[in-house]
Amino acid sequence: MTRHFLDIHRLDATTLRAILDDAHARKAARKGRPKGWVDADAPAKDRVLAMVFEKNSTRTRFSFDAAMRQLGGASIIVNAGDMQLGRGEPVEDTARVLSRMVDAVMIRANSHEDVENFARFATVPVVNGLTDRSHPCQILADLMTIEEHRGPIAGKTIAWVGDGNNVCHSFMHAAPLFGFQFRVACPAEYHPDLHDLAKGGDDVFLTGDPQEAVHGADVVVTDTWVSMGDQDYEARLEAFEGYGVDDALMDAAAPDAVFLHCLPAHRGEEVTDAVIDGPRSLVWDEAENRIHAQKAVLAWCFRG
Repeated sequence: MTRHFLDIHRLDATTLRAILDDAHARKAARKGRPKGWVDADAPAKDRVLAMVFEKNSTRTRFSFDAAMRQLGGASIIVNAGDMQLGRGEPVEDTARVLSRMVDAVMIRANSHEDVENFARFATVPVVNGLTDRSHPCQILADLMTIEEHRGPIAGKTIAWVGDGNNVCHSFMHAAPLFGFQFRVACPAEYHPDLHDLAKGGDDVFLTGDPQEAVHGADVVVTDTWVSMGDQDYEARLEAFEGYGVDDALMDAAAPDAVFLHCLPAHRGEEVTDAVIDGPRSLVWDEAENRIHAQKAVLAWCFRG
């Protein structure tokens, strides 16, 4: 059976926990090794990953490429605009063709529906590297980072401050499966999708007040207020006034609270320099952990 990794809510808690544990183990086993050293089990040996990008990328591109190399495999990287996909070839036709040429496909796409459709017609694993609806690989890296520094994620409280976007959606998907509370503070006009909000059930709380969301939280998370493709920059800046994460807001969280941001950051907007560069920030570990979390995802896909 072909294993796809499209959304966190599509997998059960046991599977997700096993993937996260594997990410921890793979990172620990590499301590002191050079970046190009291949993991002992080399689960991607003789395998090729195609990476298709409709959106610009730094962390997704480098982390998936590094992940495949460390798993013993290889990757082919292409921008969608350089493919026939960018000239109107149907997604399902591209899926059929790439399935004959590579062993897995990672897509960083504009439309979540396109990735779902691609997976329906692919006969190899498809991994969601980001869509307008979700960013599941990012959340695994975030949970891994939290556990490295603050222990098991179960029972923790994570506060999200800002846009109810794709990353926020994936956190909501993860909350009931990993057993943490997720509080979302956002302006009413930029709330999360209600369909995704419902997936979090009683483990997700929505408010318009950042102080209420952050109060006593173990983790404070934010993201850019204006994502790729958004055309309402000035309106967003106005709506999100008062939602920036600064030292005063962090002080409302638990005394040992940590800060996360998936990057890139718009310093001075959603977060201050003092917070992102300060002792409570884990953003650089978070970025690195994209490699290890995605290695675990790919290894799980290949085992299928």
